[in-house]
Amino acid sequence: MFKRFLIPLLLLLTLNGIDVFAAAGKTTPVALTFGVYQSDKATVMYRKFLPVLEYLQKQMESSLGQPVDIELKIFKGYDQANDALVAGEVDFVRFGPASYALAKDRNEGIQLIAMEEKKGNKRFRGMIVVRSDSPIKTLQDLKGRRFAFGNDKSTIGRYLAQAEMVKAGIHAKDLAGYDYLGRHDKVFKAVALGDYDAGALKEATFKRNNKAGTLRVLKTFENVTKPWIAREGLDAHIVDAIRQGLLSLKDKDILKVFKASGFLPTSNDEYAFVRQGMRLSAEFGEK
Repeated sequence: MFKRFLIPLLLLLTLNGIDVFAAAGKTTPVALTFGVYQSDKATVMYRKFLPVLEYLQKQMESSLGQPVDIELKIFKGYDQANDALVAGEVDFVRFGPASYALAKDRNEGIQLIAMEEKKGNKRFRGMIVVRSDSPIKTLQDLKGRRFAFGNDKSTIGRYLAQAEMVKAGIHAKDLAGYDYLGRHDKVFKAVALGDYDAGALKEATFKRNNKAGTLRVLKTFENVTKPWIAREGLDAHIVDAIRQGLLSLKDKDILKVFKASGFLPTSNDEYAFVRQGMRLSAEFGEK
């Protein structure tokens, strides 16, 4: 179900050959597990998250006054990661907004830690795209066409895109067909190759892959940045130590892998419009 990686053993600070944590009478490490769902090869995911977890580890040791071990668990899919958070099998996670909303509905006790920010902004754009030479000009023109969604639990790749289609009067029954392709880059490629007439993806994927101008934007819509979330029952002082560590993170080399410029405090209200979009997407129907 998941692959485990343990952050390299702590290099305990010593003073005159004496462990300073031991001297403080706090040698028992705080053992935590951090979970993510797999969006790339496991080795790539490890390289991506290791720097931020090492940074958090050091910051938390300083604030808590005792050693900290953080284990990384990489889940193969959204559902496995969501189940683990709801069941308390991981201590904290990085999820998309829709995954947070789904988990919160299942377990009211899970806790928001912080949210990523992009150059001071809490929101970024999702897109519905078509080929540049496509005759499709409006969402209503999607009737009778084939559509590529991302993962079936994706905020942009499914829920918010379907909400926009419903607002335009397009439902599953109106399409010639549709599929969930999993990743945003797969959606881009499938539309570019003409396998589908349109698809939903995030702006960053569009910009990165559209240097040749193969696709054009049919519709844009807002999404909110990713939250970091703690399980129900995780001690308040641990949650606060994680939060303060994230809020203090300014290292651009660590942050750039998340396409973020920092972290901000957050609340459940930040994700209200995502919940509204998810409710609207339920009207899209299924084939």
